[in-house]
Amino acid sequence: MADELDGPRTAPAAGGTPQHLVVLCHGLGADGRDLIDLAQPWGQAVPHAAFASPDAPFPHDSGFGRQWWSVADRSPAATEAGVRRAAPFLDRFIDAELARLGLPADAYALMGFSQGAMMVLFAGLRRRVAPRAILAFSGALVAPAALATERTQSPAVLLVHGEADEVVPAARSHDAEATLRQAGVPVESVFVPRLGHGIDPTGLSMGGLVLQRGFAATAGG
Repeated sequence: MADELDGPRTAPAAGGTPQHLVVLCHGLGADGRDLIDLAQPWGQAVPHAAFASPDAPFPHDSGFGRQWWSVADRSPAATEAGVRRAAPFLDRFIDAELARLGLPADAYALMGFSQGAMMVLFAGLRRRVAPRAILAFSGALVAPAALATERTQSPAVLLVHGEADEVVPAARSHDAEATLRQAGVPVESVFVPRLGHGIDPTGLSMGGLVLQRGFAATAGG
């Protein structure tokens, strides 16, 4: 279908049939190619996992890259409306990838960067079947007031943020951490000194560890 997501994918580092799936959600103005290379370091941590990095559903307002929603209006209401519009696209992609790979409904984890991190936090906490883990880098929790009534799952969440982030302030992840803890969601956070809006070796290492732990309940993780 024309309105379904697509993007680059990788096979498991160990070869053979995938036992897990990691879905990577890029940030504003990028596309799936921006994050698919994370399959290389994290594939060493979870060698039986396939990785998929879908392009966001909408063209970026600038005409270059993709976006999960427009940020022309950055108000909380517009942001919430945007993430709610985009979430069904991500949900369908996850379900389709699990079916394509012949995997159980819970054999997946979600990772996102920046706007993609906002997406995976919103969608992952509302999925019918919980992801094994949610990794949110340089993001924020959209619609925090609705979490208590809309949350269906409590997967392990990792928040990673550079303390020198000039695009999405680290305070947004501090706020997310507090809200998630209050809601009873298991959350770990890493705030990296002097790091701007990006991913560094500290975040990569912690992300790999969280993926390992998340998939440890199934054989071959």
